[in-house]
Amino acid sequence: MAVDCAASIPGAARTMLRFVVLFLFFLAVLFGLELLHPVEQHVILPFTAAIAKICVWIVGLFDADMVAQGKILWSASNGFAISIERGCNGVEAIIILVSAMLAFPAPWKHRLAGIGIGFVAIQSLNLVRIISLFYLGQWSMRWYEWFHLYLWQALIVLDALVVFLVWLRWLPRTRSPQAAHPATV
Repeated sequence: MAVDCAASIPGAARTMLRFVVLFLFFLAVLFGLELLHPVEQHVILPFTAAIAKICVWIVGLFDADMVAQGKILWSASNGFAISIERGCNGVEAIIILVSAMLAFPAPWKHRLAGIGIGFVAIQSLNLVRIISLFYLGQWSMRWYEWFHLYLWQALIVLDALVVFLVWLRWLPRTRSPQAAHPATV
């Protein structure tokens, strides 16, 4: 006698289990793709270099001292430099957000809008992160290390979580059959 495990799980728990399984699947696929050499060479490195150029453009509005060469930002006056490496370009936080939005049962137009807005939100905060670290490193390496390793890493991932939670609140509510026909007492 075959037992249908899915039939024994209540509806809400089945939906949550589906979300978790799909979320982990999309995480594995997207992180796996990110690690492929062609993806790194043709997507990740050019994207990271673009982030460096955007940082120089933003800082150039008030300080012409920052220069970008590829993924490296350096100070023309004192020679201090930072390199935007894997894990510092916001791609991992975007992968987490995209995986969650793809796994959640929502209309595709809402998923795509959420991914687009989330991308902008994460990368905007990441630009602030990179620029602040550039200046912190010139001021104090102790503070640079602390902000780089502890504060900013957590804030970027927290940003992805906040964007996901706001996106969940933004989704249109569907009425459940129980809500359409309330029980009478």
